[in-house]
Amino acid sequence: MSAYQNLLYEKRRSGALITLNRPERRNALSEALLAELDTALAEAKDDPGVRGVILTGAGDCFSSGEDMTDDGVSETVWPQALPEGVPLYKEFDEVRDKDREEILRRRLYRWEYPKPIIGAINGWCLGTASWLALTCHLTVAADDAVFGQPQVRHASGTDFIWVLLAGPKNALRYALTGDHVDAAEALRIGLVNKVVPRDDLLEECFRMVERVALVPPETVKINLAIATQGLEMMGLHKAWLLNSELSAMARLSKREEFNKRLEDARKQGGLRAFFEARDEPFRPEPFGPRAK
Repeated sequence: MSAYQNLLYEKRRSGALITLNRPERRNALSEALLAELDTALAEAKDDPGVRGVILTGAGDCFSSGEDMTDDGVSETVWPQALPEGVPLYKEFDEVRDKDREEILRRRLYRWEYPKPIIGAINGWCLGTASWLALTCHLTVAADDAVFGQPQVRHASGTDFIWVLLAGPKNALRYALTGDHVDAAEALRIGLVNKVVPRDDLLEECFRMVERVALVPPETVKINLAIATQGLEMMGLHKAWLLNSELSAMARLSKREEFNKRLEDARKQGGLRAFFEARDEPFRPEPFGPRAK
């Protein structure tokens, strides 16, 4: 068994429980954590005693999303909104290739995984973390779960998985604003399978794994493939490839009148000030703890 620094790995009840374990950073998805998640999933895949994987977060949330502390705060040249001295084509290639490598490659690996991956979502589940949660084969939400893509508010992309699960009308309602979606709304529009009390979240997911374990593993693998590969043949893979291209464009769609004040806030007060400046005009949120 590998030694992990950013997650916890535990075998029990026919399953492997993988817990994102950076609670001091609200389990933000750093490259180090994602690399360990790759290793943990490979470990569970090769273990015949593991019939399903449960993915959850330590502390009070699943994950706040992309670890923005990994981003260096470079000087932006306006009105192009590019790092100083970097041509547009180079910045576009770097952003797109990073999306393909860090998001799409890993997503396809999980999507085509031969054992069910169950997302056990507690608390905040934002941005890239929402994509991780929703591309699990099954997703169970605690009653305090809050989903959202607030990164669109500072010029960034949404993800097609929201459209696939919720339909274009519901997906666009939240993708165009970055607004919060609470557990009840997530269930209503089809983002999750079930909502349970926070204290029952892992028990519910382990019950699912135990029921799956009553079916031959080869049968489970084939039936997962019927769904996942069928959707790929219908165009899901191509949609995600286009998603990478357009998301890179979205990240380069900054405008001075929208984004400069956010960058100034970050320089003066760090990420907390950046998020406050970004989200304050959108409050109250339609759902979640900031709806009041």
